[in-house]
Amino acid sequence: MDTPTADTDLSSESPSLQVHARHADDVLADLETSLSGLTVDEAAKRLEQYGRNQLPAVAGRHPLLRFLAHFHNALIYFLLAAAIAASLLGHFVDASVIVAVVLVNAVVGFVQEGKAEKALNAIRNLIAPHAHLVREGKHVEVPVDEIVLGDIVSLEAGDRVPADLRLIRASSLRIEEAILTGESVAAEKRVSPAPKEAALGDCHSMAYSGTLVATGQATGVVVATGSDTEIGRISTMLRDVQPLTTPLLQQINRFGTQFTWVTLAVTVVLFAFAVLVRGHVWSEALIAVVALAVAAIPEGLPAVITITLAIGVQRMARRNAAIRQLPAVETLGATSVICSDKTGTLTRNEMTVRRLEASSGRMMVSGSGYVPEGRLTAETAANVEDTRPTDIDSLILAGLLCNDAQLSNTDGEWHVIGDPMEGALVALAIKAGLEPESTRHEWHRLDEIPFDAKHRFMATLNGHASEGARIFVKGAPDELLQLCSLQADGEGSRSLERDAWTARIAEAAAQGERVLGLATKRLPSGTHKLTFADLDDKLVFVGLIGFIDPPREEAMAAIKECHSAGIMVKMITGDHAATAAAIARQLGLDDDPHVLTGRELDDIADSDLPDIVTETSVFARTNPEHKLRIVRALQSTGAIVAMTGDGVNDAPSLKQANVGVGMGHKGTDAAKEASQMVLLDDNFASIVAAVNEGRVVYDNIRKVTAWTLPTNGGQVLAVIAAILFNFAMPMSAVQILWINLITGVTLGLSLAFEGAEPNVMQRRPRPAGQGLLTPFLVWRIGLVSFLFLMAVLGIFFYSLGRGDELAMSRTLVVNTIVVLQVFYLFNVRYLHMTSFNWRGVLGTPAVLIAVSMVVFAQLAFTFLPVMHRLFDTRPLGIADGVLIIAIGIAMMIVLEVEKTLVRRTGWLGL
Repeated sequence: MDTPTADTDLSSESPSLQVHARHADDVLADLETSLSGLTVDEAAKRLEQYGRNQLPAVAGRHPLLRFLAHFHNALIYFLLAAAIAASLLGHFVDASVIVAVVLVNAVVGFVQEGKAEKALNAIRNLIAPHAHLVREGKHVEVPVDEIVLGDIVSLEAGDRVPADLRLIRASSLRIEEAILTGESVAAEKRVSPAPKEAALGDCHSMAYSGTLVATGQATGVVVATGSDTEIGRISTMLRDVQPLTTPLLQQINRFGTQFTWVTLAVTVVLFAFAVLVRGHVWSEALIAVVALAVAAIPEGLPAVITITLAIGVQRMARRNAAIRQLPAVETLGATSVICSDKTGTLTRNEMTVRRLEASSGRMMVSGSGYVPEGRLTAETAANVEDTRPTDIDSLILAGLLCNDAQLSNTDGEWHVIGDPMEGALVALAIKAGLEPESTRHEWHRLDEIPFDAKHRFMATLNGHASEGARIFVKGAPDELLQLCSLQADGEGSRSLERDAWTARIAEAAAQGERVLGLATKRLPSGTHKLTFADLDDKLVFVGLIGFIDPPREEAMAAIKECHSAGIMVKMITGDHAATAAAIARQLGLDDDPHVLTGRELDDIADSDLPDIVTETSVFARTNPEHKLRIVRALQSTGAIVAMTGDGVNDAPSLKQANVGVGMGHKGTDAAKEASQMVLLDDNFASIVAAVNEGRVVYDNIRKVTAWTLPTNGGQVLAVIAAILFNFAMPMSAVQILWINLITGVTLGLSLAFEGAEPNVMQRRPRPAGQGLLTPFLVWRIGLVSFLFLMAVLGIFFYSLGRGDELAMSRTLVVNTIVVLQVFYLFNVRYLHMTSFNWRGVLGTPAVLIAVSMVVFAQLAFTFLPVMHRLFDTRPLGIADGVLIIAIGIAMMIVLEVEKTLVRRTGWLGL
């Protein structure tokens, strides 16, 4: 036997060969194999030529290099500069805290990066360890990595497919392909060629590596192994996707770089000015500019931002969203597009009977999921439950008896044991007043024809003590219409109106429903065997049953909230276009959704794709490449994209998205490892709740920044003024460190615990390129810094003017700055509304605790003798204390008036 040439490409996506569309005999001939399998020698040759059937392991960087890489960014240099500045002043505790923050950040990043690399290895674990093959006409079990092109593989229910196979034989074969297609219902498989243009989920002649055999048996020939399989191509795509930097990290890096250079430039200029112009001794000038650097650098800001993110993680966990990577908390707040899977996320992933179509008319069924509670209501009001037509009762009975499923109630939760659609039929029977166990006992099963993809139906023979023997058939409606010549009509039957039923099927499909047909036939009493010949004559078509996977009610509310928040929601599903469009309408996603299929996406150039995907709300029959292209196209428009997914097919797009959202219940390990967030309840509403929390986190980071930088800015301006105008420093360097340390870890940190402002989900998403310092914050930093400067210089020169010693004047200045920071804290708690409200005045427990701590610390700073020695302070009188508090109140009033004017005029985008 000759070996296939090295350039042979037999993958299902090969444009030239497309094995899913070719006859099995032709594929066997091309691979130079047969049903007897390869010889052992030939298999060994092919193994050497093509390599092992395994996915490549991740070749990660050396752990030390990965760890050191986390120190290479502007923020870390910024922090280390702060540590050096603190060390130069002898404040080694502060320096140690800063270094500890740097190390913690590096360790957390190192651990998270290691988890990300597990995403690829999680995919490798989906391949079974052994497989059953036919070689030299004998059935053998071999390690899965020794499978080669042309091997003949046997599959049984429960097996995981070991490689991509072109099916040669199949009996009642259904394969769960959700990890590749997202479809919740097992795919029916058969040997006949699929259409050339078939999407992955429609390739009924193929079995793909990593998928699970649900029912039946099959034999297939291996057409792709290792990286050439569908799952291997996804692994390659995942490896090629580069992780994105979150908006917050981009902004902090940009801010840290700019801030570091500005601070360095200012200190150098002032040092030169002090030595060359003012004639100061260089050591004194150095102390002065170090004091400036200490005043300028917000040592506690990065730590407080990290804590703010961590608090957001805890809040999200309470809302069923587990964060795997800390910056994802804030990125969620910037999300402008959510791309969501349909099944189980927007819908319940529980099949429910929605309509019954019989000759007598139509009845709609209420209720959701497998909970057997609901009503059957006819379209004509006169037709109510207690006068249900006979053919409707026959339809329900047929669905219950031609059925192997059972419903189970565990801790108040209803679950189906068996096929989801059959479980929905059992729930329907209970809603209609039947008791499944007793009804099945009365109509005991005598024989059956199991479902098979060849004939696309299931049939049972049931016997009843008084009704005799009867056949019940359930299957594809078009198949049953071909078998039937009659249709039920009350107690009797009449000629089948095939065209009318075809129209009803099309109508149900247009509503996004999956449709089953049911038929029946009476047999003579005493019949105990069922054959295909029994179905050839006088089979009576009873009607149709339409199923839906009902939308989650909370998902509908969440989508409405997204729209009010300016967030686009896009459904990306492997389901059919009609089903996806119908669900989109029911969800309120779009009244007239524009649906784009994967096949149509293939014909769109990358340059044209961004505009098209922006206008499209539903994508159907998509594969992994399509999802990745959609996410990248949206990102090219500047959108911040959150992407949900549960299968291996979703892993590349999850990794590419700004926030990948894995499913906690039904998600594969590969999807979870590629995600930054995991939904513990697989619920779309939890994503929106997480977006809400993300916006709160970003608001709180802005509040921390808006509080920290101006309060430091006032100190910086005071030091600069002292150097430029050659007067005594209003504060010593150690006093500046005291202010920053005592207020930064109390007042600044309290803002991390702020709740949501009332309008947080009525605002548009912030622009992707928006910096950490918005125009309003820049204005606020300048204004508040100036007000702080005026207050500091005013109280300083007032004290010196009345004859106070320098130590007393500096004590007044330090207490004035701290009081101003306290009052400014209450102002900055609400950036989008006035702080003069009951909530604003009371403050959160965190704010009240922080203010209490600062008050006690300042009392100790001012009155304890040990603090006098450490910080060269003096005790203050009551009149001075009242004056300082009055200054704080005056500043808060000024800033509240300013905030109100800015908000009402829309100036600076507030």
